[in-house]
This record gives sequence, C-alpha cells and structure tokens, in this order.
Amino acid sequence: MSETPGAASGAASGPPGLPEARGPLSAAVRTALLQAPPPGGLPEAGDADPFGEDLQLALYLAYELHYRGFAGVDEAWEWQPDLLRLRAALEDRFLGALREAVPGGADVAGALDGLLAEPLDAPGVSHHLQRRGTWGQTREYLAHRSLYQLKEADPQAWLIPRLTGQPKASLVAVAFDEFGAGHGDRVHARLFAEAMEGAGLDPGYGRYLDHAPAETLATVNLMSQLGLHRSLRGAMAGHFATLEITSSPGARRLARALERLGAEPRCVRFFTEHIEADAVHEQLMRRDVIGGFLAQEPDQAPAVVFGIQATDYLEARWSDRLLGAWAADRPSLRLPLCDG
Repeated sequence: MSETPGAASGAASGPPGLPEARGPLSAAVRTALLQAPPPGGLPEAGDADPFGEDLQLALYLAYELHYRGFAGVDEAWEWQPDLLRLRAALEDRFLGALREAVPGGADVAGALDGLLAEPLDAPGVSHHLQRRGTWGQTREYLAHRSLYQLKEADPQAWLIPRLTGQPKASLVAVAFDEFGAGHGDRVHARLFAEAMEGAGLDPGYGRYLDHAPAETLATVNLMSQLGLHRSLRGAMAGHFATLEITSSPGARRLARALERLGAEPRCVRFFTEHIEADAVHEQLMRRDVIGGFLAQEPDQAPAVVFGIQATDYLEARWSDRLLGAWAADRPSLRLPLCDG
C-alpha cells in the first residue's frame, strides 16, 4: 500500500499532531502540551543522554512551538516560563556535549576548506545513493530530511536580525532564493514536498516525526538552538555556511541517484534547483556573510568554527545511522514506510 499523499503544497499545511513519547522527558513535555498552561510541573533534565531519543524529542517538541506548533496545543506554550526553563537545561546538555565532541579552534578558512576536502570514494549518504542506493533507501532519505526541508531556511532566518550591513544584505539574498525568489511555487520547502509526493510519500508538515531517530532530530535541533539564541549567532553563521557549501555537490549526487532509479521529474527538481543556486550561495556565505561578519566581530571566529564543526559532527552521526542500517539490510527509520 502506498502512503496517502497530501497536497503538493504540503509544506504549507497545518500543524501536525503530537508524536509518541520516547522516554520520561518527552512524555512529560507531551503530557504538559495537551493541557492548558501553566503545567503542574515539569521534570529536571537530569543525566539524560544529550544525543538520545528522549532528550532530542523533548527538545524538538519545545522548539517546534516556535514554528507551526502542534494540533490541539495552546499557542501560549511557546513562551511558557516553566517549559523554557526545562528547554534551557536540555539545551545546556546538548550544547555541552557538542562542545566536548568537536576540536574547536579559530581557523575559519581552514574549517570551511575542510568541508570540500573529501575523497572521491567518500562514504556519505549521497555517495551511497548515487552509486547503489535502492528506491526504498531513497524514500527513507526523503522522510528523514523532511523534518528540516519542509521548513527550509526558517531556522536560519533568525540570523538576519543578528547581522548588520553587507553580511545582513548577503544573507537575505541567499534566503530570498531559499524562499522562492518571490514565487510561491518555487519555495524550496514546497519543491521538497512535491519531491516527496512524487516518491509516494506524504508531504504533510511533520508527518514523519515519529519515524525520525534521534540522529535526525539532532540535526534540526541544532539549527533551532543556534537560531533562537543571539549569543550563538557566530555558530549559526558557521552552520548556515556549512549547509550552503556542502549542498551543491550533494544535490548533484542525489539528482543522479533519482535519475538512475527512474524517479519522476518532480522528485529530481528539488535537487537540480540546488546545484547551481547553492554554488553561488557558497561564495556569498564565505565572502560576504562570514567574511563581513568577522570583519565586524573578529572575536566570533571560534563560534563560527564551532558552528561548522558541530554541524559536520551531527551530519556524520546521521550518516553513520543510515549507512549502518542499510549495510545490515535494515530500515534506517524508527518506523517502516509503506510501500510506494
């Protein structure tokens, strides 16, 4: 049985329902959100695994209130003090674990150059899908990425008010393309929804949250955390540059994978749209956004490097999750997809 597709404009659909809990933290947040604020009491973060299913889902639930929220959840929860206190504790554990996991430093140029220094036989997800990925694995890839791509560039847009002058102007130029350059039918989130629908997946916003493992949630939570905190603006600039620098070659490989598998043109269009656009964005991000930002705030160099390294680290964990599952002939998602 195939997935039941929504409208191709699924990226603009209403809020999703709350997902199932994955442990005591996410269960407590879920239970609270089903009530009217304030809550009767929320737990402490404790010693929860900062990269684990429970903490990552609890953090995702708190962050999603700043995007489209959840069906049946009072919008007053977005700035509810008790939930914000718990979120801050979860953020501290996540950010602290990331800082311990990456080497740090202040060599921004070296960190950016390293993103493109990969061997031809690199073991990444897009390399695998281009060479020998199956249709089922490609559909899993789309489901994983839908958690971000259906709100593409929304987290990064929070960086705009943190910048001034040329860095702001250049970042807005990049975001203008991400949001369709004034054309609703070219908004990248909508193009991704159309790609999902062409692959027999439901393009509804948040549809695959229950399916997505902690490794996927963490990549999106990082964006939200960096975007929501002005103190992390340098890290967000590094994160956004990382996405733009690595996007074009990855999109080329994924377009080739989809063409090899005989996918519908609308599945391929999202990726071909990114090949040339993100090659231009790379230069804007490196020269004007990062370069201009550091000219204004040179002390932010370590933060920019951290944003690059943290993004790369979480992407590597996510890649290991997918490739490890596929090597063992297992699904990479927590729940199976219907045939499509």
